[in-house]
Amino acid sequence: IITFVDTPAAHPGVEAENHGQGPAIASNLMEMSGLRVPVLAVVLGEGGSGGALGIAVADRVVMFELAVYMICPPERCAEILWRDESKKTQAAAALKITAADLLALGAVDRILPEPGGGAHRNPGGAAEALRVEIQDFLRECGENRFSPETRRARFDRMGVWMEEADGGKG
Repeated sequence: IITFVDTPAAHPGVEAENHGQGPAIASNLMEMSGLRVPVLAVVLGEGGSGGALGIAVADRVVMFELAVYMICPPERCAEILWRDESKKTQAAAALKITAADLLALGAVDRILPEPGGGAHRNPGGAAEALRVEIQDFLRECGENRFSPETRRARFDRMGVWMEEADGGKG
């Protein structure tokens, strides 16, 4: 399975929850994590919130170099943290939403180049980078490198912070 992630954040309102948005995302996360076939997720432009994560539970997550992938849009983060949407640039930096940041954090596996300053300026170059990535992934599928267990372990490692233990001496 190859998923293409290009979705803004889920709507934060009560109406969306009344229509089952949260349970739908949770169900998708559960189903995607248990699939017995290899899964590649490609973040094309904007991957926002739980909706993006719901379609990016994959054995490999790749991201175009100018794309963004986030748990919360910077505007919403700034409103939550500082009650000031104008601090969205500060929030974006703190959220680490760029391809380079997410590669360093281990949230994405590879960055796909966007020749000529963006996929929209050179769609052929972006398509070629994507073609190469898909071919590489399909080749690795034949090597039986992917499973629900390895996919789950990949996501279990995310968000784990290592802290020096003080032996309870506080």
